[in-house]
Amino acid sequence: MKDFPYSESKDTRSGFGAGLHELGKTNENVVALCADLTGSLKMDAFKKDFPERFFQVGIAEANMMSMAAGMTIGGKIPFTGTFANFSTGRVYDQIRQSIAYSGKNVKICASHAGVTLGEDGATHQILEDLGMMRMLPHMTVINPCDFNQTKAATIAIAAHEGPVYLRFGRPVVPNFTPADQQFEIGKAVMLNEGADVSIFATGHLVWKAILAGKLLADKGIDAEIINIHTIKPLDAAAILQSARKTRCVVSAEEHQMNGGLGDSIAQLLAREEPLPLEMVAVNDSFGESGTPDQLMEKYGLMENDIVAAVERVMARKK
Repeated sequence: MKDFPYSESKDTRSGFGAGLHELGKTNENVVALCADLTGSLKMDAFKKDFPERFFQVGIAEANMMSMAAGMTIGGKIPFTGTFANFSTGRVYDQIRQSIAYSGKNVKICASHAGVTLGEDGATHQILEDLGMMRMLPHMTVINPCDFNQTKAATIAIAAHEGPVYLRFGRPVVPNFTPADQQFEIGKAVMLNEGADVSIFATGHLVWKAILAGKLLADKGIDAEIINIHTIKPLDAAAILQSARKTRCVVSAEEHQMNGGLGDSIAQLLAREEPLPLEMVAVNDSFGESGTPDQLMEKYGLMENDIVAAVERVMARKK
């Protein structure tokens, strides 16, 4: 099992803020809209240095999406910013009708996703957003794993023509991917080659998968670990290549079991290569108030849960 050294832990939302600020310096068509959460979304630096391109919409998320759609007609590249729950659930009609349907070049940037939002509780902890967004035609869906990857993804989506949903979070997590990485939409990242089981992880669960890989190595299990940062378009070739080698699969995500990464992989395997699959995800439940670690443990999203899923799926392996 490879080692993944890191010097600091940082929140992925700060990676978004850093990437947005960098875009402000290099692309004059990039504009930013926020729904009264500038500090929480780490959009302060962009607002300070590019005030003429920053629009504080207030607590009016539906208006923000409609404004962003209109700005694309004039050649602007709008980045909207608010919590993931308000970026999707509250404004699904505006996204579907005004952005996705006509393929508008809007970048929907969503923070505080999943149970790691913590104490704010179930009303704010959306766990359905990846599914909601990947079902929309024309929509690209991205869920990076750390600060560096989130910064790189933010910069990359500005060059992509069409609507994008970019998901990130509140807690600090190990910042282990390269600072100079080139983010490629739709291209999975091999973290550790293995022969016994394929673990496909996304977002905050990527680091948990790495920790699980070390525990599995101590048990003599050689895990292949792949970072699926793009949920749509899914890197079907990378997933199938790994699955055909190991003959069993585990997915890991901070999202509902329905609609997310595991669901996407299940559909792919059912069509192309039926194999045993276990999903580490929230099982048809809303969240609740608690610390991020308490909630990750309660809802079965820790490294030990990935290890247990590996052991179950390997027992079914033929």
